[in-house]
Amino acid sequence: MVYVLLAAVIAALVIKIIVMKRTARSITEQFAEKMSDDTNTGIRIDTADRDMRALAGGINTQLKKLRAEHNRYVCGDAELKAAITNISHDLRTPLTAVCGYLEVMKKEEKTPQMENYLEIIEGRAELMKQLTEELFRYSVILSSDGNAEEEEVAVNQVLEDCIMGYYAALSEKGITPRIELTEEKVVRTLNRNALARTFNNLMNNALKYSDGDLFISLSSDGEIVFSNTAASLTKLQVERLFDRFYTVQAARNSTGLGLSIARTFIEQMNGSIKADLAGDRLIITIKI
Repeated sequence: MVYVLLAAVIAALVIKIIVMKRTARSITEQFAEKMSDDTNTGIRIDTADRDMRALAGGINTQLKKLRAEHNRYVCGDAELKAAITNISHDLRTPLTAVCGYLEVMKKEEKTPQMENYLEIIEGRAELMKQLTEELFRYSVILSSDGNAEEEEVAVNQVLEDCIMGYYAALSEKGITPRIELTEEKVVRTLNRNALARTFNNLMNNALKYSDGDLFISLSSDGEIVFSNTAASLTKLQVERLFDRFYTVQAARNSTGLGLSIARTFIEQMNGSIKADLAGDRLIITIKI
């Protein structure tokens, strides 16, 4: 009789364990599904076990909070994009008028001191125009959601063209780049203009931060590396380089959008981009 009772207890425990394991797997699967789908439904289980139901209830409570935070983020991000577009657009008209009046004033008789003042104002106005245009282009990029026309592109050629385009600017700063590009043709289906803009932004970044050197490589598997000595940068600054509107002291005359735009483009291409600091070398790696 004792053995029969013991066997029944063991059987009941085994069944309970099996049911709990099945419920745990169900919770895990449903949790993964809820995290990947935009749904307001909660996790449902078919067991009467109080602890498992409490677990599911607790997860559902946290899921609701997480969805609320996500919705606030999405709405805030949309509002920010709209604000950037409106502000950058509104700035363009008065800036154009300012530049127009400056052109008129330059034709009038004036003292040497006044000419000097006008040159300074003109330089600052031109800089404002450039920064406003960059801000406007960034808002357009954010609104495009990666729907730009794609084609088969030879990454080698786009990168080579970009390097050649910056030859004069690099020479002016005394930088002779060391280049290692694979001879194998690296072809990807993506937007050519977006890739070229990404490379241009990375070259501009190198001009800002390089201490006099630049290394660029492209491997046959599509890994691109931009590396230069940047002793003034800290690890914390490097971790924030891709944050929009973030600049470091050395990055004057900048909106802090260059690398953020590069990251947006690369993500739209389903690639990845990261920045690391190895000793005093800044290393930006792209995989596409």
